[in-house]
Amino acid sequence: MPLPHFLAIVLAVIAAAGATLWAVQALDLPLIWAALGALVLAAAVRGLAWR
Repeated sequence: MPLPHFLAIVLAVIAAAGATLWAVQALDLPLIWAALGALVLAAAVRGLAWR
C-alpha cells in the first residue's frame, strides 16, 4: 500500500473517532454507549467477513 493511501486511512480513522466523541458529547450520552456500539459494529463486520 502506498504511503499516501496509508496516511489517508489513518487520517480518516482519526477524524471518525473525533466525530464519534463529539457526537457522544453533543448528545450528552455516556461514553459506554459509544464503546458498546463500536463493539457491536466490530462483531457485525467480523461476522460478515468470516466465511
